[in-house]
Amino acid sequence: MIFIILALYFFFENLKIKTKMKKLLLALFVSILTMGAFAQNIQTHYDFGKDRKLVTTTVEMFRPDKYGSTFFFVDMDYSSDSRNVDNGISLAYWEIARAFKWNETQKFMPRVEFNGGVFKLDGDAPFVPIENCWLAGVERTFASADFSKILTLQANYKYIKDKEDAAFQLTAVWTVQMLENKLTFTGFADFWKEEMFWGSDYRFLAEPQLWYNFCKNFAIGTEIEMSNNFGKDGFMVNPTVAAKWTF
Repeated sequence: MIFIILALYFFFENLKIKTKMKKLLLALFVSILTMGAFAQNIQTHYDFGKDRKLVTTTVEMFRPDKYGSTFFFVDMDYSSDSRNVDNGISLAYWEIARAFKWNETQKFMPRVEFNGGVFKLDGDAPFVPIENCWLAGVERTFASADFSKILTLQANYKYIKDKEDAAFQLTAVWTVQMLENKLTFTGFADFWKEEMFWGSDYRFLAEPQLWYNFCKNFAIGTEIEMSNNFGKDGFMVNPTVAAKWTF
């Protein structure tokens, strides 16, 4: 936990924002991490994709309760020479979502979500905001009796600040436990509308992960980012090698 807090501190110190706002943002992240520590994991990925060759760290939490569930993740990219960015954090992005339920037999759960972040293209440039997105919709979860196979489907209205007033996003999230929980296949797939200056207005992103669990806390594995019209026009595949620690 202390390493996450220190990483957040140095990130916000590099942002060109007022000191008071830095403290508020850091306090928000630390509060979220502290509340969900027992259900949290940290991942470190090395991206082998063309023109990528960078390291990404992810802090992720999923916490169900009797009123629904909370999910969030924070991604930070660390620069590489291939991207002409000085050493340090070159991108920070986070998503947080809440699903709501009021009884145990409820099949469809209303949900809300927020996405946002910042990035920079070279070491001397300031951080550029990633458009804030607000989503609202419903989700339905299917699970096997022993919860070794879980699939959640989501349909969302999506508002993208200064870009899309009435877009949509469809999402699938899955987890499959195999070989007596030694092997975990998990990931998500998103399809959404967002006007871009290249290619189609429709974008696709999927990030399936495969993990070998040495114990309940430590795993190594891979993520295969597959996208279309995301970051650039056309279809891309970016594999990683990764390690994960689950608290």
